[in-house]
Amino acid sequence: MNNTNIAELVKGVGDLVTLPDVFIRINQLVEDPDSTIDDITGAVSRDPSFTVRLLRVANSPFYGFSSTIETVSRAITLIGTSQIRNLALSTSVLRTFSGLPNELVSMDNFWRHSLYCALAARILATQARKSDPEAVFTAGLLHDIGELVIFNRLPEQAKEALLLVLDSGDELPVYQAERQTMGFDHAQVGGELARQWHLPPLLQDCIACHHDIQQAQYCPRETAIVHIANILALMAEVDTFDPADVPPVDPLAWEITGLEAEDVVESTIREAQEEFVETEKLFLGN
Repeated sequence: MNNTNIAELVKGVGDLVTLPDVFIRINQLVEDPDSTIDDITGAVSRDPSFTVRLLRVANSPFYGFSSTIETVSRAITLIGTSQIRNLALSTSVLRTFSGLPNELVSMDNFWRHSLYCALAARILATQARKSDPEAVFTAGLLHDIGELVIFNRLPEQAKEALLLVLDSGDELPVYQAERQTMGFDHAQVGGELARQWHLPPLLQDCIACHHDIQQAQYCPRETAIVHIANILALMAEVDTFDPADVPPVDPLAWEITGLEAEDVVESTIREAQEEFVETEKLFLGN
């Protein structure tokens, strides 16, 4: 792995992809202990499309509030400032990367897998009890953003890696094929992007280390949850409960989270599949 190459790669994509002002402002305000709900409400309200999405999500079964939420300030009060930041980030990244040229994979398939991972991570975090389900949802949604950087900046090497995976009959995981062809993988690239964007440590860890959980520096439990969720997302997409159909879960992930495969695999996949259509409209719809 060459850290300089990764940093340069990500710096290069910065010319094409920048986070919108609404996220940057909300992020600053959430980090500022002196900011108020009114400050954050003002920042959200400056972006009409984000305001619409926020109220749509707040009034959806995703949160399950009993009464209608009609104002931004009420949504922020009920959902919490950290989750508003997560929503702003998710929306920003989806919008920003959707316009990034890429001829290698279907963006619909990419975000479908990402959303399944997010849903599975949220469900697992609720069961593990000691993690914030909404933060882990965001981590699941963004766990593969490094792939989009590689597809855009290194399309030939990315194509070579995908051919290696196909030639192996899908026995070789994508991240290992990337390491063989480039010397680094999409998780490391995504982690560097998260660092350059000054995202919270939880997101940095989950993005950078979801294939290599023992490397997590700040949030090993959440990283382990996203690692498991990534595998369960693959199972949900092909509608299987057989672990032989997908890459194995690192046993360390079960140990760190305290979860048991026999207790959570089938129920998490079923629940993620049930929630997918409604959540897809919220996060991936226009």
